[in-house]
Amino acid sequence: MKIVAVLGSPRPQGNSSTLARAFLQAAAARGAEVTEYLLNQLAYQGCQGCLACKTKRDTCILEDDLAPVLNAVKEADLLVLASPVYFGDLCGQMKCFFDRTYSYINPDFSTRVPPGKKAVMVLVQANPDPAQFADIFPRYERWLKLYGCDPVHLLRAVGVREPGDIASQTATLDAAAALARELVNR
Repeated sequence: MKIVAVLGSPRPQGNSSTLARAFLQAAAARGAEVTEYLLNQLAYQGCQGCLACKTKRDTCILEDDLAPVLNAVKEADLLVLASPVYFGDLCGQMKCFFDRTYSYINPDFSTRVPPGKKAVMVLVQANPDPAQFADIFPRYERWLKLYGCDPVHLLRAVGVREPGDIASQTATLDAAAALARELVNR
């Protein structure tokens, strides 16, 4: 199984990355091939709204560091997207990535992504109230399902602010590993 992980945190060892890696390590232990991309270390632009992906070609026209990531996501069996919650939404790096996935959609809103892909979305937030920002996942789950990802799972931690805070949430880290064992077939 090929897994592509797109990590949006500006902190390479941040809480969202750590939670995602708990999943990825368990998946690798079951034989999955894992490729990880740290968005904050790439040079890329957001969607330019040029519609070239709808009129001239079936991929994004921008040739930057995100182009191979977008291709790798299409080829993956399982996609992991990890982001801290900033200002009630995905972090800017992940939002910019997500906007570029507009190229995955045909003009008739059918998908260009091969069928059968699974997805895991990892979200972490400083606010300890799980009711806060619970609206984020359903919005992006809808798009992931439009792309053909099914099932789409959520790994979420609340009340984590400082780097390393996730280490105290052993049940959440264990849930990430358990989900990996469930999704990765031997």
